[in-house]
Amino acid sequence: MQGLDYLDEDTWGTVFRDVILLALIGFVAMVIMLLPHITSAKKKAEEQIAPGNVIVEIHWPTDLPVDVDLWVQAPREVPVGFWNLGGHTFNLLRDDLGSEGDATDENYEISYSRGIPPGEYIVNVHMYGPPPPNTAVPVNVVVSVKQGWEDTRQILKTVVELTRHNQEETAFRFRLTADGDLVPGSVSTLRRRLITGTN
Repeated sequence: MQGLDYLDEDTWGTVFRDVILLALIGFVAMVIMLLPHITSAKKKAEEQIAPGNVIVEIHWPTDLPVDVDLWVQAPREVPVGFWNLGGHTFNLLRDDLGSEGDATDENYEISYSRGIPPGEYIVNVHMYGPPPPNTAVPVNVVVSVKQGWEDTRQILKTVVELTRHNQEETAFRFRLTADGDLVPGSVSTLRRRLITGTN
């Protein structure tokens, strides 16, 4: 009888180990099947909040040591520029002073958004300091939209000429959908000051 009791304990121990092992294998299989769904949901969430959804940049000649400023305004928000470097949507990532304190010869400023709120966007350029006498400063303005991590497309481009101290010009006013598509017929250069708030 003692041998029979020993056999029963060993049998029940084997069954218990088998059940535990099968439960563990089932749990691992469920986790592996769920991983693609968790990864895609995480990627989608990251794409929606990825910085640089709307990218606005300005460039001006490297041989002109002048301070040009970029100002941008997202829908229903305050303007972002050199004295207000960040808002809920936009951040000014580079405030270029011309040749002063530059690590490179490139003259440019750039703003990135987090997300793409639908509505009207305004992009202005401002001549902070006086330009050289009888010199027009050509400022290249480019607006791009990034959907996802690699899908970046340029939607607007122009050149604005600045000729005097404190001159502020509207390069673009345009509307975007929540998907980052340019609303047809929404692009204009109708002047709207972002620094003083008056037209």
